[in-house]
Amino acid sequence: MTRVTLDSNIYISALVFGGKPMRLLAAAIEGEIEVAISAPIVEEVRRVLQTKFGWSEERVVEAMETIGVAAEPVTATITLDVIQTDPDDNRVMECAVAAGSEFIVSGDSDLLAIGSFDGIAIVTASEFLARFEGPGL
Repeated sequence: MTRVTLDSNIYISALVFGGKPMRLLAAAIEGEIEVAISAPIVEEVRRVLQTKFGWSEERVVEAMETIGVAAEPVTATITLDVIQTDPDDNRVMECAVAAGSEFIVSGDSDLLAIGSFDGIAIVTASEFLARFEGPGL
């Protein structure tokens, strides 16, 4: 089964706007893909939903429960400093390495510019869905 790490922006987009990011989350909930998440990603999602989108604590807790069904928690075993302009991006890569993910799915231009890291492909939600929903994956 395909193992994936989703960037916080994918969770936020799924929960706030739906669309392709929500299709990824739904695939994880249905057990079609395995999704890994770490505490720093959870905290960033929580913080952004509260501060940027003004979500209530109750609504955030419900969102975290949804994510908890979709994603398997992992603990990073290494510390990376690949992207110095945005340290949060490094936390996503650390999660992916610890989880043995095949893909990082992100909308972040800094991560996407790398293309791959340690054998992990870094792709957009659209790119991942095209591969995942297409033949052979």
